[in-house]
Amino acid sequence: MAFTDLVKFNKHKTTFIFIGGKGGVGKTTVSAATALWCARMDKKTLVISTDPAHSLGDSFERKIRHTPTPIVHNLEAIEIDPDKAMDEYKDKIQIQQQYNDALNMFSEQMDMMSSSPGIDEIASFDKFMQYMNTDDYDVIIFDTAPTGHTLRLLSFPEMMDSWVGRLIKARKKLGAAANKLKNIIPFMGSDDENEQSMAELEDMKKEIIEARDVLTDSSRTTFKTVLIPEEMSIIESSRAMDALAKSNIKADGVIVNKIQPDNNHCDFCKARREIQEKRLDTIRAEFEGQIIAEIPLQAHEVRGIDQLYEICDILYGSDPSNGPIAL
Repeated sequence: MAFTDLVKFNKHKTTFIFIGGKGGVGKTTVSAATALWCARMDKKTLVISTDPAHSLGDSFERKIRHTPTPIVHNLEAIEIDPDKAMDEYKDKIQIQQQYNDALNMFSEQMDMMSSSPGIDEIASFDKFMQYMNTDDYDVIIFDTAPTGHTLRLLSFPEMMDSWVGRLIKARKKLGAAANKLKNIIPFMGSDDENEQSMAELEDMKKEIIEARDVLTDSSRTTFKTVLIPEEMSIIESSRAMDALAKSNIKADGVIVNKIQPDNNHCDFCKARREIQEKRLDTIRAEFEGQIIAEIPLQAHEVRGIDQLYEICDILYGSDPSNGPIAL
């Protein structure tokens, strides 16, 4: 099986590909190269950077905005701006604050207050859900933050489902008490306002469940790990794979980046290669059963469309006719 076989497009439904791994292993390069290949396969493609320290624009050598930015034919890119995501999320922030203020009056609800996720995280996740719950693209590739942040992002549907569910439950419990207090507490609002707020919370919960269903649907969503042939990268990647499995997210490919080429004329290069060969044996044993692709260490920094196409060709081949068939 070739690495191209791991990318399966779906008719009328978006395919989602997450590219993750430890910081500094080349996730953005692989994400950008994968996006270029999908676009070359004549698929409408979007690549999204969810890392607050964006480097996607640097890779493409283009200024990428918070909204879809054209890169090449069939390919657009986004770098999520947390501040702009917050601005877009103002109405929902007001809903959360309204209920938080109300619940703060009831000591038995304080545990829910302390478990509430941060507003900035919710705003970014709301932007993430916006694209998870759409079929406007054939494929969406997520260039993710380093492993820990990514695992938290992918666990957000469970966290948010639980939190919003508790918020709805608590609001229902308030019921009569809210009606009695609304004349003396300004933020309690009218019956119509409270019903609207409840409806919006219910809609939020529905969107979260839909995003979770998509994430755990292996026919639509897969996770590909980028690592380098070093022990710490292997250990972190293995732990991430275990965490993804527990969240029912399919991890089906491993990309080993920055492999030292053979060079018998350089003692240092030869020694590095020998160490990496041992690490590659470890990788093949640790990730047995998964497709493993290898990218050699480049003599230059990979930046710009032309150089990204070189990585694209290493990973997926240069002949589009060898690509996957739409399901």
